[in-house]
Amino acid sequence: MTILDEIAESLRQHSRVCREILDAVEAEHRSLNEPEAISQFEPYQKRKVLLAKLSDSLQGVKKGRESWQKLSSNERATAGDLQRLMKENQDLIMKVIVLDRENEQALLRRGLVPTRKLPSVNRQRPHFVAELYRRSSI
Repeated sequence: MTILDEIAESLRQHSRVCREILDAVEAEHRSLNEPEAISQFEPYQKRKVLLAKLSDSLQGVKKGRESWQKLSSNERATAGDLQRLMKENQDLIMKVIVLDRENEQALLRRGLVPTRKLPSVNRQRPHFVAELYRRSSI
């Protein structure tokens, strides 16, 4: 197995884990949009299991990244499949992030998040940091 094959396999494994996470987040999203209240214990348990898988998968991706950086530019140019896999993983991660944020908002609307776990108000203000820099430079 070549280095490129090893990198591709680690990216495929990571993609499978990301798809599992996306499926779990989508299931949670569907359950949060149902009118009757549900227990949040099952999604929490599933997240714990997936977090362990994600951690292992990320280790493989990190090793693949190190190998990727050691390749010459000519070798990288021939790895179009790897670039497609990287893009696929990025797209899956972005979908998970967006849907998870929607789930968080649904949990907040239902009052299912303890107040100590509430997100910062400044998270809803996209220009907060820019405003801080502007004020401090005056």
